[in-house]
Amino acid sequence: MDRADGLLKDGERLDDLERNGYRLIQNPSYFCFGMDAILLSGFAAVSDGAALLDLCTGNGIIPILMAAKSKASRIEGLELIEENADMARRSVTLNGLGERVHITTGDVKDAVGIYGASSFDVVTANPPYMIAGHGLKNPDGIKAYARHEIALTLKELIEHATRLLKPGGSAFFVHRPFRLTELLGTMHDTGLEPKRMRLVYPFSYSEPTMVLVSGVRGGKPYLTVEKPLIIYAAQDVYTDEIREIYGF
Repeated sequence: MDRADGLLKDGERLDDLERNGYRLIQNPSYFCFGMDAILLSGFAAVSDGAALLDLCTGNGIIPILMAAKSKASRIEGLELIEENADMARRSVTLNGLGERVHITTGDVKDAVGIYGASSFDVVTANPPYMIAGHGLKNPDGIKAYARHEIALTLKELIEHATRLLKPGGSAFFVHRPFRLTELLGTMHDTGLEPKRMRLVYPFSYSEPTMVLVSGVRGGKPYLTVEKPLIIYAAQDVYTDEIREIYGF
């Protein structure tokens, strides 16, 4: 019997993550993960035995990928929308990860109360990219919460991520280049010193569409700008580095 039997609900599908045989339950009516989540999981550096928290975890893609790619001993995911959190919990069950991965329904603004300050070695986040109201047509839909800062601003995300980290702990974000100045400035002002940055380009000749940034709580100012990450070697042909990140 397939372990997915009884776990899927109407409108949901099951996707192969190409890692450890893990699969993910998704509902296209809500929001399906994209390449940004995959790239963030490849960018995040996690020490063996670390405690990791993924904020705005959605359907749990990053906690499950980090369970496959790292030896973190404790992986938490925090998600505001119950429908997403429910899918994430069922995916955790499906993949037999209940001893390492735990999903909580809750607001990032309440995260310190839920987990305690300075509780994690690593925090990751693939937050909503768009400022509230920018091109927003359906403010009540689940997709709107995934794309727009309706419930949480970038500044609030960074402030709470910093409080959740142990001194010397690291945060890893994926965002859009048009908000890079805001991202780096807010991190610095909050005491989460930017340490690594990598721009992501669809093609070597195109403009960047994503940026990966890490910061260290209480770190000294020193930012390393890593070489560009190129997605496609040719039309519909991934570069070798992207194939490696995906696990192909």
